[in-house]
Amino acid sequence: MPASTVRDASVIRPANLRLSHFFSSLPLLVGGLVAARLPALGEFFLSLFNVLPTLLLLLGGAFCLVYGRQREVFLLLALYVGYFLLDIQVDHFRESGQVRDDAALVFHLVCLLLPLLYALYGCWEERSHLAQDMLARALVLLAIGAVAFGLARRYPQGIAEWLAQIHWPALHGAWMNLAQLAYLMFLLAFVALLVQYLRRPRPLHAAQLLGLCGLLWMLPQVFILANALQVMISLVMLMLVASVAHEAYQMAFRDELTGLPGRRALNERLQRLGRDYVIAMVDVDHFKKFNDTHGHDVGDQVLRLVASQLRKVGGGGKAYRYGGEEFTLLFPGRSLEQCLPHMEAVRLAIEQYRMQLRDKQNRPRDDREGKPRRAGKGASEVSVTVSIGVAERKAEQRNPQEVIKEADKALYGAKAAGRNCIRSAGQRRGAVKLASGGE
Repeated sequence: MPASTVRDASVIRPANLRLSHFFSSLPLLVGGLVAARLPALGEFFLSLFNVLPTLLLLLGGAFCLVYGRQREVFLLLALYVGYFLLDIQVDHFRESGQVRDDAALVFHLVCLLLPLLYALYGCWEERSHLAQDMLARALVLLAIGAVAFGLARRYPQGIAEWLAQIHWPALHGAWMNLAQLAYLMFLLAFVALLVQYLRRPRPLHAAQLLGLCGLLWMLPQVFILANALQVMISLVMLMLVASVAHEAYQMAFRDELTGLPGRRALNERLQRLGRDYVIAMVDVDHFKKFNDTHGHDVGDQVLRLVASQLRKVGGGGKAYRYGGEEFTLLFPGRSLEQCLPHMEAVRLAIEQYRMQLRDKQNRPRDDREGKPRRAGKGASEVSVTVSIGVAERKAEQRNPQEVIKEADKALYGAKAAGRNCIRSAGQRRGAVKLASGGE
């Protein structure tokens, strides 16, 4: 059977920019900018930021390895190497009031190679065996470091002058405090990481973007602000570790396919409910038959469509992916009468939504031929409906699991009543359906 795809991109493709991805990183970046500008830090914070990069490399690196995140380990390592090289120069400058003889060379090399390694490891996803992946990344770091060290040892003056040279005078601005090549490298790194984020919006990719911005701000301030290096490096490393924790939380509590909170998140929420609440179980009608007819890819898109509509439920309700084609709506502090209109609105929105399918194998190569099909001609329309069983917590019910069982019974009643309808717990089979529509 030819493979079909859901044509409505507004349902399938989530928004590229999600502010929630930046929530774990943006406060750290802002805090770093504020702390680094302070004229002096307390003794405790000075000691903390002096040891924090090393602690984050060791403990944060171990945490990342537990979750198989090799690229974050090498991002941390690249940041730490840059920090270590600059910290030697800064300490000498603070103690003697003069820079070391190799300060310009080391500084320009770090400004050039740090964004290069940061972007390289940031875009290098884990695709092979753990040991092989770690070895490949280590060899790349050693190769780049060996080439840079060899050239710096053999031609120190020439390399320093070439790095500091203005290669494109027309593009040079008075505001530039770094070598022109460094800005070019930061631009390329930012474009690469931005494209990666737009293609796959994730908290980690958002943290990498904000971390790169922090590095770009930090480097010109290394010899100017007393604590810029330690503070910003520490918080950029912390951003990366926090993003791994953020994604680990999402893996545990959020359904990857639909983006809704998953079964574990529902179980956590059920433990914190008050005395009054309503639980509804939602099931996609004839989903197995639909899946077998149109293919699993289209079946996944149907689940995303249903989830996108359930996410909009009003009345204080929240949607969860219960499992398979089944979802849960939870209404804390509400009565059955308050919730029914909102559930009916969701049921009706799903029923009235029309999806257009097109055959991938017979897709026209010519754009002129394809336009009529994209306009709706030559594409078959399908729709999906849901059945909903709802139960309100009664005084004799001791826990939410009993309410879920009652909602499940009501869901079976909705299926028996012809599907595409809502039935409440205890409603007699012969009673008039709360809401119904054609399939």
